[in-house]
Amino acid sequence: MELRPDRLERQLAAEPLRPVYLIAGSEPLLVQELADAVRARAREEGYGEREVLDAEAGFDWNRLSQGLASLSLFASRRLFDLRLPTGKPGKDGSEALREYCDNPPPDTVLLITCQDWSKAHAGKWSEAIARVGHFVPVWPLKPHELGDWLQRRLRSRGLVATPDAVQRLADRVEGNLLAAAQEVDKLALLAGDAHRGPAAQALDVEAMERLVADSARFDVFRLVDAALAGDAARAVRMLAALRAEGEQVAGLMPMIAREVLLCAGLARDIAGGTPAPAALRNARVWESKQAAYRRALDRHPPERWERFAAECGRIDRTAKGRGEGDPWLLLERLLAAIAEPRARRLLVS
Repeated sequence: MELRPDRLERQLAAEPLRPVYLIAGSEPLLVQELADAVRARAREEGYGEREVLDAEAGFDWNRLSQGLASLSLFASRRLFDLRLPTGKPGKDGSEALREYCDNPPPDTVLLITCQDWSKAHAGKWSEAIARVGHFVPVWPLKPHELGDWLQRRLRSRGLVATPDAVQRLADRVEGNLLAAAQEVDKLALLAGDAHRGPAAQALDVEAMERLVADSARFDVFRLVDAALAGDAARAVRMLAALRAEGEQVAGLMPMIAREVLLCAGLARDIAGGTPAPAALRNARVWESKQAAYRRALDRHPPERWERFAAECGRIDRTAKGRGEGDPWLLLERLLAAIAEPRARRLLVS
Protein backbone atom coordinates (compact mmCIF):
# COMPACT_ATOMS: atom_id res chain seq x y z
CA MET A 1 0.00 0.00 0.00
CA GLU A 2 1.22 3.51 -0.76
CA LEU A 3 0.91 5.80 2.23
CA ARG A 4 1.28 9.49 2.88
CA PRO A 5 3.95 10.26 5.49
CA ASP A 6 1.36 11.50 8.00
CA ARG A 7 -0.47 8.14 7.86
CA LEU A 8 2.53 5.89 8.48
CA GLU A 9 2.66 6.32 12.26
CA ARG A 10 -1.10 5.63 12.51
CA GLN A 11 -0.64 2.46 10.48
CA LEU A 12 2.29 1.37 12.64
CA ALA A 13 0.17 1.75 15.76
CA ALA A 14 -2.87 0.00 14.28
CA GLU A 15 -1.38 -3.13 12.70
CA PRO A 16 1.52 -5.58 13.01
CA LEU A 17 4.63 -4.75 11.04
CA ARG A 18 4.53 -5.49 7.33
CA PRO A 19 7.34 -7.53 5.68
CA VAL A 20 8.82 -4.52 3.87
CA TYR A 21 8.79 -0.73 4.03
CA LEU A 22 10.11 1.66 1.39
CA ILE A 23 10.59 5.26 2.55
CA ALA A 24 11.98 7.47 -0.20
CA GLY A 25 12.42 11.18 -0.78
CA SER A 26 14.81 14.10 -0.89
CA GLU A 27 13.85 15.54 2.52
CA PRO A 28 16.47 13.87 4.78
CA LEU A 29 14.77 14.87 8.04
CA LEU A 30 11.39 13.42 7.08
CA VAL A 31 12.88 10.20 5.67
CA GLN A 32 14.99 9.78 8.81
CA GLU A 33 12.13 10.34 11.24
CA LEU A 34 9.75 8.03 9.38
CA ALA A 35 12.41 5.31 9.29
CA ASP A 36 13.04 5.86 13.01
CA ALA A 37 9.32 5.27 13.63
CA VAL A 38 9.54 1.88 11.87
CA ARG A 39 12.67 0.96 13.84
CA ALA A 40 11.00 1.93 17.12
CA ARG A 41 7.95 -0.16 16.31
CA ALA A 42 10.22 -3.09 15.42
CA ARG A 43 11.92 -2.87 18.81
CA GLU A 44 8.52 -2.86 20.52
CA GLU A 45 7.53 -6.01 18.64
CA GLY A 46 10.70 -7.83 19.64
CA TYR A 47 12.84 -7.47 16.55
CA GLY A 48 16.04 -7.69 18.54
CA GLU A 49 18.57 -7.96 15.72
CA ARG A 50 19.26 -5.25 13.16
CA GLU A 51 21.59 -5.47 10.17
CA VAL A 52 22.52 -2.39 8.13
CA LEU A 53 23.29 -2.77 4.42
CA ASP A 54 24.56 0.10 2.28
CA ALA A 55 23.56 -0.48 -1.34
CA GLU A 56 26.19 1.70 -2.98
CA ALA A 57 27.47 1.31 -6.53
CA GLY A 58 28.75 -2.26 -6.98
CA PHE A 59 26.71 -3.60 -4.06
CA ASP A 60 26.40 -7.38 -4.19
CA TRP A 61 22.68 -8.07 -3.89
CA ASN A 62 23.48 -11.65 -2.94
CA ARG A 63 24.35 -10.20 0.50
CA LEU A 64 20.68 -9.40 0.99
CA SER A 65 19.37 -12.80 -0.08
CA GLN A 66 22.08 -14.60 1.92
CA GLY A 67 21.32 -12.56 5.01
CA LEU A 68 17.61 -13.17 4.70
CA ALA A 69 18.17 -16.90 4.28
CA SER A 70 20.56 -17.27 7.20
CA LEU A 71 19.42 -18.28 10.65
CA SER A 72 20.03 -15.88 13.51
CA LEU A 73 21.81 -17.07 16.62
CA PHE A 74 20.80 -14.03 18.63
CA ALA A 75 17.19 -13.15 17.90
CA SER A 76 14.13 -14.80 16.39
CA ARG A 77 13.02 -11.56 14.77
CA ARG A 78 15.28 -9.46 12.55
CA LEU A 79 15.22 -6.02 10.91
CA PHE A 80 17.25 -5.52 7.73
CA ASP A 81 18.01 -1.80 7.28
CA LEU A 82 18.84 -1.29 3.60
CA ARG A 83 20.20 2.14 2.60
CA LEU A 84 19.66 2.82 -1.12
CA PRO A 85 20.67 6.51 -1.49
CA THR A 86 19.98 6.85 -5.21
CA GLY A 87 16.63 5.07 -5.14
CA LYS A 88 17.80 2.96 -8.10
CA PRO A 89 18.51 -0.68 -7.27
CA GLY A 90 19.46 -1.62 -10.83
CA LYS A 91 18.53 -4.85 -12.58
CA ASP A 92 20.00 -7.21 -9.94
CA GLY A 93 18.55 -5.22 -7.07
CA SER A 94 15.12 -4.99 -8.64
CA GLU A 95 15.06 -8.74 -9.11
CA ALA A 96 16.25 -9.39 -5.54
CA LEU A 97 13.60 -7.11 -4.09
CA ARG A 98 10.83 -8.63 -6.21
CA GLU A 99 11.88 -12.11 -5.09
CA TYR A 100 11.75 -10.97 -1.47
CA CYS A 101 8.24 -9.62 -1.93
CA ASP A 102 7.09 -12.82 -3.66
CA ASN A 103 8.04 -14.90 -0.62
CA PRO A 104 8.89 -12.76 2.41
CA PRO A 105 10.72 -14.71 5.12
CA PRO A 106 8.96 -15.04 8.48
CA ASP A 107 9.90 -12.88 11.48
CA THR A 108 11.83 -10.48 9.22
CA VAL A 109 11.23 -6.87 8.26
CA LEU A 110 13.08 -5.17 5.41
CA LEU A 111 13.28 -1.37 5.74
CA ILE A 112 14.53 0.44 2.63
CA THR A 113 15.37 4.16 2.74
CA CYS A 114 16.26 6.31 -0.28
CA GLN A 115 17.51 9.90 -0.30
CA ASP A 116 16.23 10.58 -3.81
CA TRP A 117 12.89 9.84 -5.42
CA SER A 118 10.76 10.79 -8.39
CA LYS A 119 8.18 9.03 -10.53
CA ALA A 120 11.06 7.95 -12.79
CA HIS A 121 12.49 5.88 -9.91
CA ALA A 122 9.39 3.73 -9.62
CA GLY A 123 9.25 0.29 -11.22
CA LYS A 124 8.09 -3.27 -10.73
CA TRP A 125 10.24 -3.53 -7.58
CA SER A 126 8.48 -0.61 -5.85
CA GLU A 127 5.09 -1.89 -7.02
CA ALA A 128 5.90 -5.27 -5.47
CA ILE A 129 6.78 -3.56 -2.20
CA ALA A 130 3.50 -1.64 -2.21
CA ARG A 131 1.59 -4.93 -2.64
CA VAL A 132 3.02 -6.70 0.41
CA GLY A 133 4.21 -3.79 2.52
CA HIS A 134 4.08 -0.01 2.68
CA PHE A 135 5.64 2.44 0.24
CA VAL A 136 5.94 5.98 1.66
CA PRO A 137 7.06 8.58 -0.91
CA VAL A 138 8.27 11.75 0.80
CA TRP A 139 7.81 14.79 -1.43
CA PRO A 140 9.39 18.18 -0.58
CA LEU A 141 7.06 20.49 1.29
CA LYS A 142 5.52 23.24 -0.78
CA PRO A 143 5.95 26.81 0.57
CA HIS A 144 2.31 27.00 1.66
CA GLU A 145 2.64 23.70 3.57
CA LEU A 146 5.57 24.77 5.75
CA GLY A 147 3.46 26.79 8.20
CA ASP A 148 1.20 23.84 9.03
CA TRP A 149 4.24 21.57 9.39
CA LEU A 150 5.83 24.04 11.83
CA GLN A 151 2.60 24.33 13.85
CA ARG A 152 2.40 20.53 14.19
CA ARG A 153 6.04 20.38 15.18
CA LEU A 154 5.58 23.11 17.80
CA ARG A 155 2.51 21.34 19.24
CA SER A 156 4.46 18.08 19.44
CA ARG A 157 6.90 19.96 21.70
CA GLY A 158 4.10 21.37 23.84
CA LEU A 159 4.16 24.87 22.31
CA VAL A 160 1.60 27.06 20.59
CA ALA A 161 2.28 30.08 18.39
CA THR A 162 0.28 32.72 16.54
CA PRO A 163 0.07 32.45 12.74
CA ASP A 164 2.25 35.55 12.38
CA ALA A 165 4.90 34.05 14.65
CA VAL A 166 4.86 30.82 12.67
CA GLN A 167 5.25 32.77 9.45
CA ARG A 168 8.23 34.63 10.89
CA LEU A 169 9.82 31.31 11.79
CA ALA A 170 9.07 29.99 8.29
CA ASP A 171 10.75 33.04 6.76
CA ARG A 172 13.79 32.46 8.93
CA VAL A 173 14.34 28.80 8.03
CA GLU A 174 13.73 29.39 4.29
CA GLY A 175 12.28 25.92 3.70
CA ASN A 176 15.21 24.07 5.31
CA LEU A 177 13.49 21.43 7.43
CA LEU A 178 16.65 20.46 9.27
CA ALA A 179 17.10 24.08 10.34
CA ALA A 180 13.39 24.30 11.19
CA ALA A 181 13.59 21.24 13.44
CA GLN A 182 16.62 22.71 15.22
CA GLU A 183 14.81 26.01 15.78
CA VAL A 184 11.71 24.29 17.18
CA ASP A 185 13.83 22.18 19.52
CA LYS A 186 15.62 25.33 20.66
CA LEU A 187 12.28 27.07 21.28
CA ALA A 188 11.19 24.10 23.38
CA LEU A 189 14.25 24.63 25.57
CA LEU A 190 13.97 28.40 25.83
CA ALA A 191 10.22 29.02 26.08
CA GLY A 192 8.83 29.41 29.59
CA ASP A 193 5.91 27.61 31.23
CA ALA A 194 3.54 30.36 30.06
CA HIS A 195 3.80 29.02 26.51
CA ARG A 196 3.17 25.34 27.37
CA GLY A 197 0.14 23.22 28.06
CA PRO A 198 -3.56 23.40 27.11
CA ALA A 199 -3.97 26.94 28.45
CA ALA A 200 -0.67 28.19 27.07
CA GLN A 201 -0.16 31.74 25.95
CA ALA A 202 0.66 31.64 22.24
CA LEU A 203 4.11 32.76 21.17
CA ASP A 204 3.71 36.01 19.26
CA VAL A 205 6.07 37.58 16.72
CA GLU A 206 8.00 39.52 19.37
CA ALA A 207 8.53 36.45 21.55
CA MET A 208 9.45 34.35 18.54
CA GLU A 209 12.08 36.85 17.39
CA ARG A 210 13.54 37.16 20.89
CA LEU A 211 13.80 33.42 21.44
CA VAL A 212 14.96 32.47 17.97
CA ALA A 213 17.63 35.17 18.03
CA ASP A 214 18.81 34.01 21.44
CA SER A 215 21.60 31.91 19.96
CA ALA A 216 23.45 32.44 16.66
CA ARG A 217 24.90 28.92 16.80
CA PHE A 218 22.00 27.50 14.81
CA ASP A 219 22.40 30.19 12.16
CA VAL A 220 26.05 29.26 11.65
CA PHE A 221 25.13 25.60 11.21
CA ARG A 222 22.54 26.61 8.61
CA LEU A 223 25.13 28.77 6.89
CA VAL A 224 27.48 25.80 6.55
CA ASP A 225 24.59 23.54 5.52
CA ALA A 226 23.78 25.91 2.65
CA ALA A 227 27.37 25.81 1.41
CA LEU A 228 27.55 22.01 1.70
CA ALA A 229 24.24 21.73 -0.16
CA GLY A 230 25.70 23.71 -3.08
CA ASP A 231 23.47 26.76 -2.59
CA ALA A 232 26.03 29.57 -2.89
CA ALA A 233 23.46 32.37 -3.19
CA ARG A 234 21.71 31.31 0.00
CA ALA A 235 24.98 30.94 1.90
CA VAL A 236 26.08 34.44 0.86
CA ARG A 237 22.68 35.88 1.80
CA MET A 238 22.79 34.22 5.23
CA LEU A 239 26.33 35.48 5.82
CA ALA A 240 25.18 39.04 5.08
CA ALA A 241 22.32 38.61 7.55
CA LEU A 242 24.71 37.43 10.27
CA ARG A 243 26.92 40.43 9.62
CA ALA A 244 23.92 42.78 9.85
CA GLU A 245 22.98 41.18 13.19
CA GLY A 246 26.38 42.14 14.59
CA GLU A 247 28.20 38.82 14.42
CA GLN A 248 31.97 38.79 13.98
CA VAL A 249 33.98 36.59 11.65
CA ALA A 250 36.24 35.52 14.50
CA GLY A 251 33.19 34.16 16.34
CA LEU A 252 31.90 32.27 13.30
CA MET A 253 35.15 30.62 12.22
CA PRO A 254 35.51 27.90 14.90
CA MET A 255 32.28 26.18 13.82
CA ILE A 256 32.90 26.73 10.11
CA ALA A 257 36.46 25.43 10.39
CA ARG A 258 35.25 22.37 12.30
CA GLU A 259 32.88 21.42 9.47
CA VAL A 260 35.52 22.02 6.79
CA LEU A 261 38.09 19.95 8.69
CA LEU A 262 35.51 17.19 9.08
CA CYS A 263 34.96 17.16 5.31
CA ALA A 264 38.71 17.16 4.68
CA GLY A 265 39.11 14.14 6.94
CA LEU A 266 36.19 12.35 5.31
CA ALA A 267 37.61 13.04 1.84
CA ARG A 268 40.98 11.56 2.88
CA ASP A 269 39.35 8.46 4.35
CA ILE A 270 37.19 7.84 1.29
CA ALA A 271 40.13 8.40 -1.07
CA GLY A 272 42.08 5.91 1.04
CA GLY A 273 39.53 3.19 0.42
CA THR A 274 37.03 3.55 3.26
CA PRO A 275 33.44 3.27 1.92
CA ALA A 276 31.63 6.57 2.22
CA PRO A 277 28.83 5.24 4.48
CA ALA A 278 31.39 3.75 6.87
CA ALA A 279 33.46 6.96 6.88
CA LEU A 280 30.38 9.03 7.72
CA ARG A 281 29.33 6.66 10.50
CA ASN A 282 32.85 6.63 11.93
CA ALA A 283 32.80 10.44 11.97
CA ARG A 284 29.42 10.33 13.76
CA VAL A 285 27.69 12.40 11.11
CA TRP A 286 23.94 12.37 11.71
CA GLU A 287 22.11 10.13 9.28
CA SER A 288 19.80 13.02 8.41
CA LYS A 289 22.80 15.09 7.24
CA GLN A 290 24.78 12.39 5.45
CA ALA A 291 23.23 13.07 2.04
CA ALA A 292 24.35 16.73 2.18
CA TYR A 293 27.88 15.72 3.14
CA ARG A 294 27.97 13.15 0.35
CA ARG A 295 27.01 15.76 -2.24
CA ALA A 296 29.65 18.16 -0.93
CA LEU A 297 32.35 15.48 -0.94
CA ASP A 298 31.43 14.54 -4.51
CA ARG A 299 32.00 18.13 -5.65
CA HIS A 300 35.61 18.44 -4.48
CA PRO A 301 38.69 16.18 -4.39
CA PRO A 302 40.59 15.70 -1.09
CA GLU A 303 43.31 18.23 -1.98
CA ARG A 304 40.73 20.93 -2.45
CA TRP A 305 39.25 20.28 0.99
CA GLU A 306 42.78 20.66 2.38
CA ARG A 307 42.92 24.02 0.61
CA PHE A 308 39.62 25.04 2.15
CA ALA A 309 40.92 24.07 5.59
CA ALA A 310 44.04 26.18 5.06
CA GLU A 311 41.83 29.07 3.95
CA CYS A 312 39.86 28.80 7.21
CA GLY A 313 43.10 29.38 9.11
CA ARG A 314 43.94 32.40 6.96
CA ILE A 315 40.49 33.93 7.46
CA ASP A 316 40.70 33.39 11.21
CA ARG A 317 44.09 35.11 11.37
CA THR A 318 42.79 38.01 9.27
CA ALA A 319 39.71 38.38 11.47
CA LYS A 320 42.00 38.65 14.50
CA GLY A 321 44.15 41.35 12.90
CA ARG A 322 47.09 39.10 12.00
CA GLY A 323 46.54 39.05 8.23
CA GLU A 324 45.64 41.30 5.33
CA GLY A 325 42.29 41.63 3.64
CA ASP A 326 38.61 41.90 4.51
CA PRO A 327 37.66 38.80 6.55
CA TRP A 328 33.98 39.06 5.53
CA LEU A 329 34.90 39.06 1.84
CA LEU A 330 37.33 36.17 2.33
CA LEU A 331 34.70 34.13 4.17
CA GLU A 332 32.10 34.87 1.49
CA ARG A 333 34.49 33.62 -1.18
CA LEU A 334 35.27 30.47 0.79
CA LEU A 335 31.60 29.60 1.22
CA ALA A 336 30.95 30.23 -2.48
CA ALA A 337 33.90 27.99 -3.41
CA ILE A 338 32.61 25.16 -1.19
CA ALA A 339 29.15 25.46 -2.74
CA GLU A 340 30.23 25.86 -6.35
CA PRO A 341 33.46 24.35 -7.77
CA ARG A 342 33.80 27.09 -10.38
CA ALA A 343 33.94 29.71 -7.62
CA ARG A 344 37.23 28.34 -6.29
CA ARG A 345 39.04 30.79 -8.58
CA LEU A 346 37.88 33.50 -6.16
CA LEU A 347 40.28 32.16 -3.52
CA VAL A 348 43.57 34.00 -3.46
CA SER A 349 46.56 31.68 -3.92
